[in-house]
Amino acid sequence: MSATSGVIIVDKPGGMTSHDVVARVRRLAGTKKVGHAGTLDPMATGVLVVGVEKATRLLGYLTLTEKEYAATIRLGQSTSTDDAEGEITGTASAADVSAETLNKAVAGLMGEIRQVPPAVSAIKVGGQRAYKLTRAGAAPELQARPVTVYQFEVTAVRPVKGEWSGTGRWVGDGDQLDVDATVRCSSGTYIRALARDLGAALGTGGHLTRLRRTRVGGYGIEDARTLEQLADRFEVLPLAQAASAAFPRRNLSADEARRLANGGRLAATATTGPQATTGPQATTGPQATTGPQATTGPQATTGPQAPTAAYAPDGTLIALITEESGQARPLVVFV
Repeated sequence: MSATSGVIIVDKPGGMTSHDVVARVRRLAGTKKVGHAGTLDPMATGVLVVGVEKATRLLGYLTLTEKEYAATIRLGQSTSTDDAEGEITGTASAADVSAETLNKAVAGLMGEIRQVPPAVSAIKVGGQRAYKLTRAGAAPELQARPVTVYQFEVTAVRPVKGEWSGTGRWVGDGDQLDVDATVRCSSGTYIRALARDLGAALGTGGHLTRLRRTRVGGYGIEDARTLEQLADRFEVLPLAQAASAAFPRRNLSADEARRLANGGRLAATATTGPQATTGPQATTGPQATTGPQATTGPQATTGPQAPTAAYAPDGTLIALITEESGQARPLVVFV
């Protein structure tokens, strides 16, 4: 008997790679047909969307959705990986960083920006991963890529207590600041790079010390389960329900469902369901806030490739479709 098709929202623990999580789910599900949408670095925790069986065909479209993070950025110290796992490459006092200066630097990293990915990343350069080239002593010069930061909201700022840096210097006691922030951004945005660029803009250096992903499209941390919970009771979110949480919905007639299931096209029509965001939100300053604004529903991908989930009258998910030139064509068929 094949495993049930569906999505699992895993609360990834720190210290594991995303592939480690997939390997664990494969054992629990009893199938090799398992994948994930949107890699999390080993130090990061939080929402990792895992697909089982037919749901793996959703994953390529889920990676295009907006993502939301809770992060801590340390100002006053740069590292080789732009996060806490790298070697310290520079220090500069952040004691004189004011709220006004911080807010201005944060605002400069919002909206549509061009971002250079970290040298230690999985981006391919000449067929090889950038992190492998970097660790071999041949760090590539990565090109800036367009990304969108919809929200970069500072929620708290505090001085770092004194600690031994490992470079022969006692740091802290005002030399460094930890900045807690909520970030909502497009696919492809590196929060490590935001930390690096914020430190560069302030002249202090900066790196990421904590990262927790709290949302991927329509899937939030409140829906996530730990690997321990999954080991105790393994359940998947059924395919039809999983797609409804992530994509706009189109209800089909029986005739339309048959036609689409066979790869046919339909007339384009308006859909209902997840709403796209309208643009970046301004920060309010380094003081704690009430949190990011709630949306009226799950967030979907935007642009010409944004898919819609098409359902038969009995609620079966037939396909993901896209509309173009007055027609709806299937991107992937599930029946």
